[in-house]
Amino acid sequence: QVQLVESGGGLAQPGGSLRVSCAASGFTFRSYAMRWYRQAPGKPREWVATIDTFGVNTIYADSVKGRFTIFRDNAKKTVYLQMSNLKPEDTGVYYCNGRRGSTEDIWGQGTQVTVSS
Repeated sequence: QVQLVESGGGLAQPGGSLRVSCAASGFTFRSYAMRWYRQAPGKPREWVATIDTFGVNTIYADSVKGRFTIFRDNAKKTVYLQMSNLKPEDTGVYYCNGRRGSTEDIWGQGTQVTVSS
């Protein structure tokens, strides 16, 4: 069964840190570029970060650059998003996405991240 399962979300204070994880199964994880997206209440889903298949090249949305780090462990078939200096506007459901070519697109179910004092 092709699957991405996010975990690690929760409540963090402004300025705090949180790491979310996404475990893959049922497909060749190392062949897929991986992305994190997020969706705040009442807003469209937005792209956050991308990592290539080797874990060498990464790109980030301007809103998270310098605060978030995406990385992956192909042996564990897991991609991570380390979030630091969190802000209330980082609140939302965080989704991981795996993509290969133009037709293979896999989504997880999401994990809630809430930044509040």
